[in-house]
Amino acid sequence: MGNRNLLDYIFIILKGMAMGAADVVPGVSGGTIAFISGIYEELISSINSINLGLLKTWKADGFKTVWGKVNGNFLLALFTGIFISLFSLATLVSWLLENEPILLWSFFFGLVAASVFFVGKEIQKWHVGTITALVSGALIAFFITTLPPSENIDGLPFLFLSGALAVCAMILPGISGAFILVLLGSYKTILDAVHERDIKIVITVGVGAVFGLLSFAKLLKWMFTNYKNITLALLTGFIVGSLNKIWPWKRVLETKVYGEKTVIIDTNTSPLSYEGDPQIFYAILAALIGFSLIFILEKTASKK
Repeated sequence: MGNRNLLDYIFIILKGMAMGAADVVPGVSGGTIAFISGIYEELISSINSINLGLLKTWKADGFKTVWGKVNGNFLLALFTGIFISLFSLATLVSWLLENEPILLWSFFFGLVAASVFFVGKEIQKWHVGTITALVSGALIAFFITTLPPSENIDGLPFLFLSGALAVCAMILPGISGAFILVLLGSYKTILDAVHERDIKIVITVGVGAVFGLLSFAKLLKWMFTNYKNITLALLTGFIVGSLNKIWPWKRVLETKVYGEKTVIIDTNTSPLSYEGDPQIFYAILAALIGFSLIFILEKTASKK
């Protein structure tokens, strides 16, 4: 960690923006991006250092000590990036989801496929435990991706819970926070609330998210400290399983309409039997860009 200069913080803001952009897409996890860009464990430790004991420290030693303890500059830079992204890139990503879904999903498919390598190669020892964890992770994530989305739900306690669950998924590589919200049926409610600046909903979800973040980071930190290889294998498994969700070519099985909300239940299909233009050449190109982007990110991260 040590002393960072302005440029380092600009990079952290950019990493935050990448996390935010990934989290807007149901199926891609900001945690995956944090992992690839080399800030995952620092993020977990920093979140983990936030607790009620800080109030005592504040009274005794002042704000500066508290800020240092929670790695404040790092968190501020990262969350600034995430918020910039959620409010700006969200529009772009939504547009791409509507207009160029195959290319967007192909890009993310390449990105996520490459991240399987990166998280996986952190595993130092392969044994029955790590292999079991990897397979279980993949099966759990795969199972989650096959669940049918729920109807739109907008009770505040439920939205609080959504915020807590989504943020846990957001920190987990492989399982996307946005996708959990889609499953819970609160994705549209929350997205609309952000667009329409519905403060009550945004705050409820936000408080839920903070609650989820603080409790979940403790668990993850403990797992990293005590069972690092198994935890990494489980996370790699999550990423492998999540590839099912972001396969670019889908066949729509049924379309349900709840009020104004259309829920599409689809299944993966081969680009050759895809109805409509499969855009195979551009899709492969987009996937390769996503795939190589990870290697470029990794190179710049390891140079630092």
